[in-house]
Amino acid sequence: MNSWIEHAIWWHVYPLGFGRLTKITGWLDYEVELGANGLQLGPIFASESHGYDTVDHFRIDPRLGDDADFDALIAAARKKGVRVLLDGVFNHVGRGFQAPAHWFTGGDFEGHSSLRELDHTQPEVLDHVVRVMDHWLERGADGWRLDAAYAVDPAFWKAALDRVRPKHPDAWFVGEVIHGDYRAILRDSGLDALTQYELWKAIWSSLNDGNFFELAWALERHAELLPAGLPMTFLGNHDVTRIASKLDDPRHLGHAIAILCTVAGVPSIYYGDEQAFRGVKEEREGGDDEIRPAFPDSRDSLSPLGWPTYRLYETLIGLRRRNPGIAHSPTTATHLTNTAVALRTGSLTLLLNVGDDEYRFPDIAPGAQVLESSEPAGEPALVPAHGWSVLTW
Repeated sequence: MNSWIEHAIWWHVYPLGFGRLTKITGWLDYEVELGANGLQLGPIFASESHGYDTVDHFRIDPRLGDDADFDALIAAARKKGVRVLLDGVFNHVGRGFQAPAHWFTGGDFEGHSSLRELDHTQPEVLDHVVRVMDHWLERGADGWRLDAAYAVDPAFWKAALDRVRPKHPDAWFVGEVIHGDYRAILRDSGLDALTQYELWKAIWSSLNDGNFFELAWALERHAELLPAGLPMTFLGNHDVTRIASKLDDPRHLGHAIAILCTVAGVPSIYYGDEQAFRGVKEEREGGDDEIRPAFPDSRDSLSPLGWPTYRLYETLIGLRRRNPGIAHSPTTATHLTNTAVALRTGSLTLLLNVGDDEYRFPDIAPGAQVLESSEPAGEPALVPAHGWSVLTW
């Protein structure tokens, strides 16, 4: 059952912002160089506007290309050892989606008049979702991110996956879940994983507030979740303000990246975050545009200001690759104050300091070795103001 997932690191692209599928194909080398080996795609099916208002789940959105372009992307990804994860929007559809009236609840999704809610108690809706999943898995996809999974009865996902898995035992299914009882949802839905929003919030919030107690608590809950399924961890996605804009102090971007790369789960890196792109989500019409931009035609057109962040990701992903046990290992706070924390995951310890003064961590073994750090390595137990380091001993 999808043993490959513990080695997966996704590069998450929102295609309708990024560009056509052929353009995405051209950026696979860039992704692989970063250290990612999975391409997580936002919606690619025919829709009315932003992709989450689907009108045909069996047709590539003409703004992105066609079936041949999809096949070419899959083939190119396969050649480079890259898995592909599709975005399944099965809770709601666009107004132009053609189906009998009894397929719909009659309500709108979360007040959006353009999004019609599907009635998941209808057997025909279940049949449709199963057909869509099967179709694109047979075409070469490796799994599905299930949009708004939190809004659907877990029993529906269980019924769907019970029919899909026998034909695609290696596929991975992750549900978008923002809040709730994560373990219960995994148990009742049959999903492999959930999006780890609780940890996402704790990362930027603890760095902004100088409150590592929040991060330590979230990591305790994260550890409790691991036996149920490796969650998708992230610092950004198509729905939230970019991490470089979310952090009050730009010196703490490296701290956030170090946390992502040294805690358990399946990391997802939102395109552009690896270049320190900025962007604020706003609750208005078009409020997502800033966080869903087009990418340039080539890497040469990227600003030189973003490459240090790319290289940091590259370095810390490499560290993670050399320590594969991280994916399953719980993280424990072995030393904790408001502004300094030591986080031990497997054989690695991440030291974080967001204080204005250097901080000497107690109980650091004499033979500790600094593997990576925000500044040139010095005394292992001493972390400069607003600095971080990763140790082993």
